Amino acid sequence: MKKLLSVVLLLAALYNASAQEEIAKTGINFGPLPAVGYSSDLGWHYGALTDIYQYGDGSQYPDYVWKMNVEASWYSKGNSTYHTFFDSKYLIPGLRVSAAISYFGNKTTNFYGFNGASSKYVPQLNMITSNGQGFYLMKRNIFRIQTCFQGALGDSHWGWAGGLTYWDIRTGHAVNKGLTAANDVSLYDIYVNHDVIPALERDGGKHLEAKVGVVYDTRDHENNPSRGTNLEVYMFGSPDIISKHDNNYLKLAVHFKQFFTLVPDRLVFGGHLAFQGLIAGNAPYYMLQSIQSINMKQINTEGLGSTCTVRGTIANRLQGNSYAWSNFELRWSFAKFRWINQNWTLATNPFFDAGMIVKPYRQQQLESLSRDLNIVAADNDGGYYLARDFYTGNAEKLHMSAGIGLHVIMNQNFNINFEFGKCFDPNDGTGLGINIGLNYIF
Repeated sequence: MKKLLSVVLLLAALYNASAQEEIAKTGINFGPLPAVGYSSDLGWHYGALTDIYQYGDGSQYPDYVWKMNVEASWYSKGNSTYHTFFDSKYLIPGLRVSAAISYFGNKTTNFYGFNGASSKYVPQLNMITSNGQGFYLMKRNIFRIQTCFQGALGDSHWGWAGGLTYWDIRTGHAVNKGLTAANDVSLYDIYVNHDVIPALERDGGKHLEAKVGVVYDTRDHENNPSRGTNLEVYMFGSPDIISKHDNNYLKLAVHFKQFFTLVPDRLVFGGHLAFQGLIAGNAPYYMLQSIQSINMKQINTEGLGSTCTVRGTIANRLQGNSYAWSNFELRWSFAKFRWINQNWTLATNPFFDAGMIVKPYRQQQLESLSRDLNIVAADNDGGYYLARDFYTGNAEKLHMSAGIGLHVIMNQNFNINFEFGKCFDPNDGTGLGINIGLNYIF
């Protein structure tokens, strides 16, 4: 990583002194890349991806006429991603259309329980132990078809948004050659056996989810703004007409983003305040981590925890019926230049994130579980843990993290990021969170 930073800084020194006026891009622009990266939660990432931008005659640059993203990739911890995405504000006059088809194969995904601080995290169990046990692992395969439509409300900065998402989620016991069936007891198994996860939900389900809301937007540019406000307020939910597991639910989501120029063309402060919560019904456990969005910034937005919400914490560490979070960062564009007929920006973003559960999930069932005295887990050091050890009943608190990122941005849209975060509380993760991916998280 030090070598990479050295190369980036050298490029900045070579090109920054002779930075030229940014050119308006026209026609089709490709951003093909090998999908080479690393995530603390998923392992090494390999495969291929590309962003394809159509800028037309360039009159709307840095906006694009349409964009496509295609990815096929795999992770060293056994997960896979197949994804295609389309977005356009201009193909249909007055209507923005976006759609995505995705499959995420997760033989081993993290599951740390519900309600934040109430669920104890034992770092010694956050691995496959020598006795063949993967305590915080489960299987979760996701097939998703997502659509969204947006339009303006008169000549104002207000607009409307609506869409449909189809989910087919399959969950179960983790699949890994390092696991030994005789010894492998996971937290997922404990929740299933004690009816915290009901039998109807344990294998996942299918949902047709609808969303509708309003948007207010004064940002000068959506993907790399230097000033302006963005507010999204919308409701989404599912009547559970497919799986019929009595999982009808309705949720409210609010996202407020504000950007201020501190130094013109160089330094921007960005803030993001967000809430997502249940207002009616009974959401299944496997939908808690899904964060619905109007404009997709990441291939799969989940939380709370890790890449998209509270960076530096372990993935999906905080799950509940309702949660709130915030992100604050300084975006310093320390080099701007033209190279291979493209506009390039090198930026860094020191950040501070925070979040917490504000409405718990199935608290009565978890309190009943906490009275169970059976030994359920053993770590590599010979320590033993009881079922009651994993639900402490502690009051929820604010979970915080901080870190810094490096962004390589082409034409203000294609953004490769390298972000490093560290949480403040060891109960949210003990290592350095590392992620290599695309885009700012807000």
